[in-house]
Amino acid sequence: MAEQLITIAKNKKAYHDYFVLEKYEAGIELFGTEIKSIRAGRVNLKDSFCSVDDGEMYAIGMHISPYEQGNRFNRDPMRKKRLLLHKKEIMKLFGESQQQGLSIIPLEMYIKNGRAKLEIGLCKGKKLYDKRAVAAKRSAERTIEREFKERY
Repeated sequence: MAEQLITIAKNKKAYHDYFVLEKYEAGIELFGTEIKSIRAGRVNLKDSFCSVDDGEMYAIGMHISPYEQGNRFNRDPMRKKRLLLHKKEIMKLFGESQQQGLSIIPLEMYIKNGRAKLEIGLCKGKKLYDKRAVAAKRSAERTIEREFKERY
């Protein structure tokens, strides 16, 4: 049976503001109305981050809109969601995030074989000159590609 991936949300701002050093896949502890809302694509990862409390990792600032038919079963859209990772992975990420300038940022949410997954990244913040350099490189690549198409 082939692995089925359905991308729900991407955190484009994270790729703009950070260098992604490593990526990890984490499960998310959700409630019934939350998964229904996720399947409808009503998720926002912008400005979210992960933190470790008492040996457990949480996604903070991730917004899952309330499900329309959820009535009293809906949860707070901004509540912190527990991430499901192995203890070894959590401790490794926690140790590395204590280094200066490293953060754990949600990059992408997707559904894999019927289960919601969150791709998190160990990231290093970009300075303004880094962002300019990336934009200049992208612009140069576009120009080269355009010239190449015109000539051939």
